[in-house]
Amino acid sequence: MGTNLARKILSEHLVSGKLEPGEEISIRIDQTLTQDATGTMAYLQFEAMGIPRVKTELSVSYVDHNTLQTGFENADDHQFLQSIAAKYGIYFSRPGNGICHQVHLERFGAPGKTLLGSDSHTPTGGGLGMIAIGAGGLDVAVAMGGGPFVTTMPQILNVRLTGTLPPWVTAKDIILEVLRRRTVKGGVGKIVEYTGPGIKSLNVPARSTITNMGAELGATTSIFPSDDVTHSYLKAQGRESAYREMGPDENAAYDDVEEINLDDMVPLIAKPHSPDNVCTAAELKGTPVVQVAIGSCTNSSFSDLMAVANILREKTVHPRVSLAISPGSRQVFEMTSRNGALADLISAGARILESACGPCIGMGQAPPTEGASIRSFNRNFKGRSGTASGQVYLASPEVCAASAITGEITDPRELGDYERVELPEEFLIDDRMIIAPPAADEAEKIQIIRGPNIKPVPVQKPLPGDLSGEVLLKVEDNITTDHIMPAGAKILPLRSNIPAMSEYVYAGVDPEFPSRAKEKGGGFIVGGDNYGQGSSREHAALVPMYLGLRGVIARSFARIHRANLINFGIVPLVFDDPTQYDGIAQGDVLKIEGLHERLAVDKPVAVRNETKGLDIICRHNLSERQIDIIKAGGLLNYTKAGVS
Repeated sequence: MGTNLARKILSEHLVSGKLEPGEEISIRIDQTLTQDATGTMAYLQFEAMGIPRVKTELSVSYVDHNTLQTGFENADDHQFLQSIAAKYGIYFSRPGNGICHQVHLERFGAPGKTLLGSDSHTPTGGGLGMIAIGAGGLDVAVAMGGGPFVTTMPQILNVRLTGTLPPWVTAKDIILEVLRRRTVKGGVGKIVEYTGPGIKSLNVPARSTITNMGAELGATTSIFPSDDVTHSYLKAQGRESAYREMGPDENAAYDDVEEINLDDMVPLIAKPHSPDNVCTAAELKGTPVVQVAIGSCTNSSFSDLMAVANILREKTVHPRVSLAISPGSRQVFEMTSRNGALADLISAGARILESACGPCIGMGQAPPTEGASIRSFNRNFKGRSGTASGQVYLASPEVCAASAITGEITDPRELGDYERVELPEEFLIDDRMIIAPPAADEAEKIQIIRGPNIKPVPVQKPLPGDLSGEVLLKVEDNITTDHIMPAGAKILPLRSNIPAMSEYVYAGVDPEFPSRAKEKGGGFIVGGDNYGQGSSREHAALVPMYLGLRGVIARSFARIHRANLINFGIVPLVFDDPTQYDGIAQGDVLKIEGLHERLAVDKPVAVRNETKGLDIICRHNLSERQIDIIKAGGLLNYTKAGVS
């Protein structure tokens, strides 16, 4: 049997381990990206390692999350990020230049390269044929320092596309269909590789919509081949030299296969409050809508906004609807401005936002109480929009635009003839908002700017031999990092101030959690399936660690969050018998004796519920390296000690 594309790229970058599912591997990282909500901490951690300059081929710092400047904090952080980028050899994409994944796709992504980003939607780069993986900021800091990225070798799921999308059906509908079939847990421990004759009809922005939202499957990453479609896109971006033809062998082997006939596809929509709660748009016809938001790293490309402009031209947004549009990059913004599409959007009544993440992360444009908001975004977790009772739906830009006109969820096929958007032969190229780092000898003279909101990185203590403490909180299945460490305009500016941020841990679930954790001196959390799904934000592990959390016992974990727990010295345990989840209550006192010995590879961990007099058998599934990291008190201690 032949070799699939994912294995080819991983093999080229393999530092250690075997490419067998379930085995721990380490891979060389070519490129890194950060954004400002995770970047401040990532660079503080990089700085703490004492490495004078990044060792990757390319590292880029983007400002796209914390652009709402209601106080000094975000502006101070931007100065910190710009100065630290200059000092350590990192490219800096200024505020207003665009969303990291859209800009990286346009200006830096390259087929066959590995990309590690401190944002869960880094797999967007898979649309160009990259192995692009989201991770916690500490993992990215280690990669910038020249260390490999360590992960478990995933299975490779082949999604084979045949046929051609009918009019009004888009790439967003393809990934929604995959989510409908596989659920938000269906990609855990997998790389999703797209093949088949149907991919030829998908341009790079369409492919990147699919790989971007593959993060909602829990997948390690998603990838398309690099082919003539890729070549045309890179040539139009003035980066033809980055092109490299790459694809799977004709008889490539996969661990699993999913077949989708594009001819049979229809416009889809994800209902509140999960990206896999999918039905057809036609099924929800007539549902009143009060807000529509178009943009995010999923659907803010030039072709996306041109499709929306074609629909809205000479029409007016429904009186009940507030329509907000965020162009994904300055390139998109300027090109739609020059060709008149932006004027069509404005004339229709759209509210044009800056090229940033904005409403997707709860940074403005929160919907009204119990209001239905249909968005071309990637996540609709409860409360993520900024309104706890908001009813957020996810759909393609075409479904969003049609619904903005009618004031209710609308199948865009009702609009009549479909005007296909073709990518330009040449994109507008202007990189003046990307600041290249100075030479190393000049960088030594640069002083890093630190505002008062930037506090030192908290460091975990080495793991004690025995652990005991109360269950501080018990939560259900599919708890997201938004639940654990909320985003939004109030909290995001505190990303580099862990003491201040600690007041908001689990704020939407149990506002008393921070004070209880402080009073009890730390303890445990008990979770259900897929604990920690969603964003890569390491703060969802770092800040609970600051409050004294030393262990999480769950039915199962999301990949990135489990890695972040390990990185900050928190022990992640899985119930050997999932039904034992029911036998633990908040307030129970748990004790683990001889933990160092129990963490020996393949040994179970006995957790004593002293309140109920029960023994709970757990598994840790940690590698020897991960055990050493936890014993050291986290990856920062482990790396500084020179173990890696």
